[in-house]
Amino acid sequence: MNFLTILGISIAVSMDAFSVSICKGLATKKFSLKTALICGIWFGGFQALMPLIGYFLGSQFQHLITSIDHWIAFGLLLLIGINMIYEALKSGNNENPDGNTGLKTMFLLAIATSIDALAIGVSFAFLKVNIWVSILMIGVTTFIFSFVGVVIGNFFGSRYSKTAQVTGGLILIFIGTKILFEHLSFI
Repeated sequence: MNFLTILGISIAVSMDAFSVSICKGLATKKFSLKTALICGIWFGGFQALMPLIGYFLGSQFQHLITSIDHWIAFGLLLLIGINMIYEALKSGNNENPDGNTGLKTMFLLAIATSIDALAIGVSFAFLKVNIWVSILMIGVTTFIFSFVGVVIGNFFGSRYSKTAQVTGGLILIFIGTKILFEHLSFI
């Protein structure tokens, strides 16, 4: 597999993390380098880790992973999106200065956005792929897209606060629904 193909795969698998990072940026009161780095590290790390796991699991578990990955991603993104909307609408100060980058939230988001990368790793097991170069490229690409996503989201979110946070929650729900429908062949 050549460099451009791996780069294309890297960009494709980073799109969910990019979208979620925009939502994280929407939820922050003002730009935080810490938030952008946290999103980049979590999402980039998991996007690199999952293909590596998939690569080593190989085809023996492919049918189990691909049959439920969309349900797991949908469920996680739905719950996080609903929680984001709830937090935006409840009374009091609705702005979270760091966009909720706690361990539990980031872990769930990182898993939800990288499950399809696990299947990519399984396919890498059957192809002539240097797994180490591939996962490095996927991780770095996702880190960059996630970092930039936080910046873009914050640019708009700092201007529209509560509306932006509700929109971010709706986007997460939409992404989860889109993943589910794509895997169920509705789209």
